Amino acid sequence: MGEVLRTGDFSGAAITGPIDPMARVAVVPALPVSDLSIPAIAPLVEGTSRPFWSVMIPIYNCPEDYLRETLESVLSQDPGPDEMQIEVVDNCSTTGDPESLVRAIGNGRVQFYRQPANLGMVENFNTCIRRAQGQWVHILHGDDTVRPGFYTRARQGITANPDVGAALCRIIYTNEHSQWTGITDAEARTPGVLGEDFTARQMVDQLIQFVAFVVRRSTYEELGGFRASLAHCLDWDMWKRVVLSKPIFYEPEPLACYRLHAAADSSRLMRTGKNVADERRSIDISCASLPPEQARRIRHAARKAAAVRALRRAQGLWRKGDHATAWRQLTEALRCSRALPVLARTAYFFVRVVLH
Repeated sequence: MGEVLRTGDFSGAAITGPIDPMARVAVVPALPVSDLSIPAIAPLVEGTSRPFWSVMIPIYNCPEDYLRETLESVLSQDPGPDEMQIEVVDNCSTTGDPESLVRAIGNGRVQFYRQPANLGMVENFNTCIRRAQGQWVHILHGDDTVRPGFYTRARQGITANPDVGAALCRIIYTNEHSQWTGITDAEARTPGVLGEDFTARQMVDQLIQFVAFVVRRSTYEELGGFRASLAHCLDWDMWKRVVLSKPIFYEPEPLACYRLHAAADSSRLMRTGKNVADERRSIDISCASLPPEQARRIRHAARKAAAVRALRRAQGLWRKGDHATAWRQLTEALRCSRALPVLARTAYFFVRVVLH
């Protein structure tokens, strides 16, 4: 889910009461078995050298200036090969020469792995996890960057809170020129472990981006990899599984930069409306493993939130003249929910946006 989403962006679709992952019972909606299947992540062979970090950079036809900026942001914080694995995983790019670029910038420090064929985005992410040898895995897209102190602060929080399964920091949004365009709300004023309220809101809204999230490899081994059935919401699905299962350390300092640009895969999916359809399926999949009453409340709130997000996108797209994409977002919004706030926003869209 590549758009800018902030805390509370679900317009009052609140969840009341804690989510208890230990109280799960089977509440499976009418979903294909393929939607529910999760790829396995095998533990590393005993005796494998284990650095603390694995910074895995998945790419496909990534612009050279973006990849250069990404690599430089990591290398400027490099604690050495004994502490950090840095590897670019190329999904069989058809443009440019990323291997030569990696050799030139990394000077032997950065590994390069090229897939034998294009395996699709999801499997390239899973390859990143499987090739990661570190105790902690950071999947860093080739168009995002980390700011000085990202790895140091994350490690401090992880060391101080050894039970956490992942760590998150505040996120800065940038454009294609690396200029700041926004920043997420702080989840806490001071570093520490996030509470149940964050878990509940993450079930409704995407509060996490790859660039800002590091995950213990053993967490992936326990929960499995990214689902191939969710093209747009594969990250939201994974992060929901993580926050339901593990405590999360949070660093309020904004140390991760997430780039929004027209070439991003999320922009392509938006034009077809598949992004919203995937959100609906992700919501149903997540609710399938929750107790009935929690599943009902979360499904209602999450679908309403997805509809509101789609309507906001529709308004912006219409004003920019992209009427076809706006209609697809509007249609998918109404397939998510017809709650009163959704219908009110739909009416506003017609009266104040379309007619004017």
